[in-house]
Amino acid sequence: MWKVPVNQKPDQCLGEWIDREALAEAMIPLIGQLYRNNNVVTSIYGRSLINRSVIAVLKAHRFARHRQDDESELSVHETFPLVKAMSELKLGAASVDLGKLVVKFKAEGNGRSAEAFVRDELADVVGKQNTEAGHRKGQDVVLYGFGRIGRLLARIMIEKTGGGDGLRLRAIVVRKGSSDDLTKRASLLRRDSVHGSFDGTIIVDEENSTLNVNGVLIQVIYAKAPNEVDYTQYGIQNALLVDNTGVWRDADGLSQHLACPGIERVILTAPGKGKLKNIVHGINHDQITPEDKIVSAASCTTNAIVPVLKAINDKYGIANGHVETVHSYTNDQNLIDNFHKGERRGRSAALNMVITETGAATAAAKALPELAGKLTGNAIRVPTPNVSMAILNLNLENPTSREEVNEYLRYVALHSDLSRQIDYVSSTEVVSTDFVGSRYAGVVDAEATICNDNRVVLYVWYDNEFGYSCQVIRVMEDMAGVNPPAFPH
Repeated sequence: MWKVPVNQKPDQCLGEWIDREALAEAMIPLIGQLYRNNNVVTSIYGRSLINRSVIAVLKAHRFARHRQDDESELSVHETFPLVKAMSELKLGAASVDLGKLVVKFKAEGNGRSAEAFVRDELADVVGKQNTEAGHRKGQDVVLYGFGRIGRLLARIMIEKTGGGDGLRLRAIVVRKGSSDDLTKRASLLRRDSVHGSFDGTIIVDEENSTLNVNGVLIQVIYAKAPNEVDYTQYGIQNALLVDNTGVWRDADGLSQHLACPGIERVILTAPGKGKLKNIVHGINHDQITPEDKIVSAASCTTNAIVPVLKAINDKYGIANGHVETVHSYTNDQNLIDNFHKGERRGRSAALNMVITETGAATAAAKALPELAGKLTGNAIRVPTPNVSMAILNLNLENPTSREEVNEYLRYVALHSDLSRQIDYVSSTEVVSTDFVGSRYAGVVDAEATICNDNRVVLYVWYDNEFGYSCQVIRVMEDMAGVNPPAFPH
């Protein structure tokens, strides 16, 4: 735990804090202008700085000490000059991690000023503001279903709206549940028992059946089946539809959406059946082709375990293993004991641990064919509303130690192409609620790692709702071609 040096005085500590507050306040309008005018998204090791308060910005800087090799706190004095330089370069759309940019500036600045370094590092998008090369064409999006995942996808898309050149949520499709259905849908978006209140404003227009959410106008369409909707009537064209219902999970069923005017491609937020590609972003998203009209974003558990499995397999080789998922209860279970067609799922989710099956181990092989036939899996549903854990019990082809495997996974979380999928925590005090709102597919709990020669047991936390939704958004951005270049390289 970080401690104040004993030689510091109270007035000195307060003065330094006020100084950091002032710089953070100065950064916020620059970050906002970059976001709205240039479609530049800034973050610190995956923590977005868009629409954040002074305290949130400073906490993101403090958090960075867990992600830097020397575990030093990132200083706002280091990030502010880079942000200021970025604001003066008329940048095109980009995603910039300030934490990593500072590290690279320290290591490779070679005496250059912040302005010169940023100009060189972001050369691909410098001067591209409002040009065809630096402009992203917005992609219309329809959410078919508006349950837990659908509402979180809506929150994330609205948060990332920027200048409107990315994913543009145009409509949601639901079955009408009551005469005041629209008001109830707005209330569920506004209030969330797990993820908290929506950060913004929601205006309900009953007459036109729309929701105006932070300036994003969303048409609410009532339909009982896909073939009842003509999206072009609402000005929606070539849309990407995200099916959150789970009613159809194969190509034949999901193709019903493609027959609707205005829909061009479909993403399923559940494991796909048959020959559907199951995409885990960071692992096999490069397999999506323009010819793929329907893909699956796999399951939350598959997204949580596959990046870690790939990292381990790449370095040590996995001979075989077992995946045990300790999963929060879901809406498919009963609140109290009642009939359920599934085995054991009829018993109260709020009172019991319930053994059930998971297809995640098998699904992992769809994203990582080299693991085919090597993994078994099972699941236990537990009485918590969100955040789950995957326990990876693996037999490796090459021996290692606890210290080595932890340091390797820490490096992967920091520096690899999987840094948006894998997070890393080393604390003996973390519990499940600490990971609510995590934007990573999974978080390795280093203090829980067990290793004995070629046998390793890894514990991976994951927000099975929000972390998974972030992975779905990444797949959507790739399919829509609105994923901006990421810096530093």
